[in-house]
Amino acid sequence: MKISGKTILLAIAGTAAAFQAAAVIDLDYYSRLQGLKGASLKTAVHEILTENVSMLDYGSGKNATWWGFYVTDQCDDGSARDRYSNDVRYFGDRGYAPSGMNIEHSFPKSWWGGSENNAYKDLFNLMPSEIKINSTKSNYPMGIVLRTTPSGDNGCTRVGSGDDGNNYWEPADKWKGDFARSYMYMATAYQDFTWTNNQGKIILTTGAYPTLQSWASELYIQWAKQDPVDQIETRRNDDVETFQRNRNPFVDFPNLMEYIWGDSIGQSFNVKTTVKSAAFVGGSSIGDGPATGTIEELYASTFIGENGGCTEQIDIKPANRAHVWTLDPQYGWKATATSGTSDNLIKEAADATLLTPEINLAGYADPVIKFDHACKYAADPSAVLSIVVKAAGEPDYVIPAQKIIWPKGTSWTFTRDVKVALPDFAGKKIRIGFRYTSTAEEACTWEIQNFSLSARMSMSVIDDLINDNLANEADDANAPAEYYSLDGRRVDPATTRGIVILRRGSRATKVILR
Repeated sequence: MKISGKTILLAIAGTAAAFQAAAVIDLDYYSRLQGLKGASLKTAVHEILTENVSMLDYGSGKNATWWGFYVTDQCDDGSARDRYSNDVRYFGDRGYAPSGMNIEHSFPKSWWGGSENNAYKDLFNLMPSEIKINSTKSNYPMGIVLRTTPSGDNGCTRVGSGDDGNNYWEPADKWKGDFARSYMYMATAYQDFTWTNNQGKIILTTGAYPTLQSWASELYIQWAKQDPVDQIETRRNDDVETFQRNRNPFVDFPNLMEYIWGDSIGQSFNVKTTVKSAAFVGGSSIGDGPATGTIEELYASTFIGENGGCTEQIDIKPANRAHVWTLDPQYGWKATATSGTSDNLIKEAADATLLTPEINLAGYADPVIKFDHACKYAADPSAVLSIVVKAAGEPDYVIPAQKIIWPKGTSWTFTRDVKVALPDFAGKKIRIGFRYTSTAEEACTWEIQNFSLSARMSMSVIDDLINDNLANEADDANAPAEYYSLDGRRVDPATTRGIVILRRGSRATKVILR
């Protein structure tokens, strides 16, 4: 799917006069991070997050938590965005909780002894929540839940015990990255706290560095990669800043976590060239360089009633099947190497890859694939299934298993909205391959639905659009102001918040509306 130049307005060089907007985010806010590493970098982030902050009061009423939630967590239809349940509840008067909801602390105050300090009131630590699941998750830390309690699974949040016997709560896959970056923020902003409650000590250690236990930081980094920063998260970051005067840097710099806890601890952090989110002026959501356009969906297929132009490459063919991959009218593309009946099931060795058509990323950056998948009869799906990227003239790239959210392998339940960023393939022609393998001892079934690939237009493409479509329009500072969302929709500045595109005549620039 291609989008015409007239349908999108993008951030380009230019100025605009006489509009009501706050200053855009700039590098000066984070300038002291330049060249720092590991513990020193974390402490510098801590200092930025705690200087000159101004927290709302806790609770209801004007200038209190629910007053802030009305801005930070209200959906376009007036409902409250609940990251802990799938229930839908609507805001009424500003400053007051929707019926059935309360304020949830990701880091409970019991972890630091109960003081109602800034951490207790910090909107990066607080979210609207349905009351029952809030109570069920108690003051447990965030982690992987293997066995849920009787009331510990509401279809969104799971509560129960982990493999170490401790109690945890686990967010839905679509919110794992958001909560991971929130936990990183809290472990940095409040690294000077003494953690006194045993529940907090499961993931935290007192001291400025590393503050997060190693197993916890590894898990949260994994979740943050699997669920990249999106527009909802960047908009909330912008909105919280309007109340508190600080930001979550793990949203602005999605790979900052690697320089503090991950694979880049020994490397110097470069504010100017590092990966930046879409909300950061001069940054991009996944790749390096300028944020130069809106996200465009370049390929999409449900795989239900349509094959999406995919083809099968068979390297090892089972004797009793003509194909390993077949198109199921209800469940999408399905791979299996079994035949016969349940009473006489034959499993065979197989190796077959489902390949998408070639997708041309010329002129595009920050490609991301998204899909749903289910798997049954596999002890460990990641051991027998994989996803590869085939770029013209290059060796096949196997996406690391840890970057993919895998189904459990024991049911037909689909794991939804699995996202994988592929920044290294910007500008290339690629095909995505879903590779299935089996043996005579183990032959699982894998199902794929709702596959898409999206990317951001690069500056050269945007320049072409601007030149083609705005060349004959007056460059007039007195022209009427027009405001557009980042996906090209006309918006009303009186009711819109966050980053938008302001256009006057042939000039457009990115601004923040408060």
